Amino acid sequence: MIGVDEPSTLPYLLELLSVKESGIDRIPMSPEARKDRIIEAIKRIVLKGSEMKPLIIAFEDLHWVDKSSEDVVRSHLESIPGSRVLLIFTYRPEFVHTWGAKSYHNQLTLHRLSNRESLEMATYILGTMEIEKTLEELILEKTEGVPFFIEEFIKSLKDLKIIEQKENVYRLTKDIHQVAIPSTIQDVIMARVDSLPEGAKELLQTGSVIEREFSYPLINRVTGLLEKELLSNLSFLKDSELLYERGIYPQSTYIFKHALTREVVYDSILAKRKKKIHEEIGNAIEELYIDNLSEHYEVLAEHYFLSENYSKGAEYSRLAGKKAEKTASLNDAIAHANKRVTSLERLPQADEVDKQIIDARTALGLYTAQMNYLVEAKNAIDPIIDLAIKHNYKRRLCQIYTILGTYHLFVEENYPEAFKALEEALKISEEVKDIVSLVLASFWFGCALGWNCEYERSANYLQRALDINLAVRNLWGIAIMKSNLAYYCYYYPGKIDLGFQTTQEAVRIADESGDIYSKVIAYISHGTSCYGKRLLEEAEKYLVKGLEFSERINFDSWNAVARFTLGQTYFEMGNFAKSKEHYEKASWILENIRLWPSWANAGKVGSVKSKVMNKEKDVDLESLYFDSRNNKVKVAEGWIQKCIGEILLNIDDQHISEAEHWIQKAIEADQRNRMMFHLGKDYALYADLFKRKGDRLKARENLGKAIEIFKECGADGWVEKYEKEMTAIS
Repeated sequence: MIGVDEPSTLPYLLELLSVKESGIDRIPMSPEARKDRIIEAIKRIVLKGSEMKPLIIAFEDLHWVDKSSEDVVRSHLESIPGSRVLLIFTYRPEFVHTWGAKSYHNQLTLHRLSNRESLEMATYILGTMEIEKTLEELILEKTEGVPFFIEEFIKSLKDLKIIEQKENVYRLTKDIHQVAIPSTIQDVIMARVDSLPEGAKELLQTGSVIEREFSYPLINRVTGLLEKELLSNLSFLKDSELLYERGIYPQSTYIFKHALTREVVYDSILAKRKKKIHEEIGNAIEELYIDNLSEHYEVLAEHYFLSENYSKGAEYSRLAGKKAEKTASLNDAIAHANKRVTSLERLPQADEVDKQIIDARTALGLYTAQMNYLVEAKNAIDPIIDLAIKHNYKRRLCQIYTILGTYHLFVEENYPEAFKALEEALKISEEVKDIVSLVLASFWFGCALGWNCEYERSANYLQRALDINLAVRNLWGIAIMKSNLAYYCYYYPGKIDLGFQTTQEAVRIADESGDIYSKVIAYISHGTSCYGKRLLEEAEKYLVKGLEFSERINFDSWNAVARFTLGQTYFEMGNFAKSKEHYEKASWILENIRLWPSWANAGKVGSVKSKVMNKEKDVDLESLYFDSRNNKVKVAEGWIQKCIGEILLNIDDQHISEAEHWIQKAIEADQRNRMMFHLGKDYALYADLFKRKGDRLKARENLGKAIEIFKECGADGWVEKYEKEMTAIS
């Protein structure tokens, strides 16, 4: 009807609705790309629909929103400017959103009603214009201007027969000091519930255990009441306005009028009975929805967990986690995995349960690692490492060692431990023929070796991961591996031409795959290659595009990489304010996600370098020296030292000899680590130092070394830049 492009929308919409034959499994893409496509499909439907007629979309109770739904909301907010869409959100004050700065956003705070407004509402509910003064004071004192409280309090007073209407005036019938008048909203709700007939009260309690909303077929199955009795009780609850009905019997749905009503009723049930009802609800859902049980995995996990049927709770949590993983809703997958772990660890100890706990904690570790929560990933697997070794559970051990390796690499920067864990992961992966673990361990080991300046070994492992992806024609995987091969094995040792060609190809393959995850890495890697060629405008274009992609899927680690290289690019363009901003943001991101502490420090050094060039002189040199001493990444060693030399050279003329010392250290480090591209930059800076000292001969000598290195690297733009400088010196 609305003319949305079917191939780019329908499979993802069907996947969202859990339609088994959605066709999405035939489309090769990363989990992150799948989630992005689903969000894009929803957005497309909304925008196309708004072309036909204006749309008003209301999201109630945003404080309960899950992470995936919040991503959808954020996507809508980015796309609605200029379209005929009005989004309305309601939420409690504790909910913190991120879109307050948008020009098209307006916030209305709903304050308590004034005394006048409260009494207007009370007279409307009572259907009269006159209320006795004592009753007015009681309503104002107890309800304090809360609209829902006013409504429920007045109904409670009527139910308890504490008020009556005489001659069109409502008044109290009893001395308020002689009756128990509910003093809180919870008391008011319970007073109304306690006044219900026993059958209606029990039905309301059962409904509250299901959820705020429940269907007639489900409540019928759970209670086992005869149709006549069930309908009579439901009718009584509707008349009392505790429940609303939606839809047509027998497929109708019942909804608690207010979320707080449901919470209060639920909390009033004795624990033993509550557990029993949760179990009955789980059993009823299994029976009713046997043909489409996947739609109910999440609620089944919750009901069986709360009923303390931990075996079923664990199984449905596992299935809910796999379902969330399929759409890359990894925060949801983590929540389900945590519940699965808790359930299993409450079961009696046995070998079979031990294996399930290993499975569950490994899955939790893999989910958290994919989100770059590596501290949490290690915490997930720590309790099961010895258990997995004891059971010789190799299928999980290769995954456990992969997680350990990435933790040691990215959080602790402990290379010996990272190498040891990843080598063990590779060995076991080959034994059990676990291809996924083999690819992951090869990939991370390749990255670790690259940062440790072992470029040939790095290339071997990354090539192995690439070959596996080539064998199965996994386009998005091919693009990622080529990008990383160029970044770790070509850019750092100065094979700039080869790196440029490889990342160009990676971008083409990522675009062909349409996969956003691979686009993040390919575009940022190619932007880095462009910087290596000194194609600065091209570098900026690809890095900014990669940054946009990374923000769409919350890919923080590569967001930091993009910003770090943008810091370098803008510095070279002479835009020192922008350079400083990106360096600082890169450091902030890495500290926030607790990754790559040495790179976070390198970003701080880079931001100070930009700050000094921007004529800001308040520099804490001791903190820079501290950052250099604490660096554990070989590829960053010379770069940090060169930056410190450049800072000292540009603060004032008093620090030139100190600057020379740091530049010499950078040259030694980059020669030792075979960081040829950076070595060329070191010599160029050394030439600048001698030029400042008036030593033209040494300036020409060092600039000549820089030009020769850049020629060998294939870094044409830098050759051109420094040849012009050489001419100027002559």
